[in-house]
Amino acid sequence: MKHVLIALLRVYRFAISPMYGQVCRYHPSCSAYALEAVQVHGSVRGSWLAVRRLGRCHPWAAGGLDPVPPRRRRSRSDSVTDTSETDLPQEIHA
Repeated sequence: MKHVLIALLRVYRFAISPMYGQVCRYHPSCSAYALEAVQVHGSVRGSWLAVRRLGRCHPWAAGGLDPVPPRRRRSRSDSVTDTSETDLPQEIHA
């Protein structure tokens, strides 16, 4: 699915986007943002980020630099549950 979306976005950028010219208020343009979002985050999250971006793109938007957020990295603590003694709270002895 990811490759299909990337192909569709590239076709849009090549065939349709040049007809509009430079009208995007944001940098990168919405189509470039969508392409990068799908490449970085995959088809589901990338599509969601692209739809959110399109929702922000309206005549009253301030515009400006709006990069694709970086991919979240899972830490070891998210994937492995280790309950060693060092992770447990220390008891206070009187």
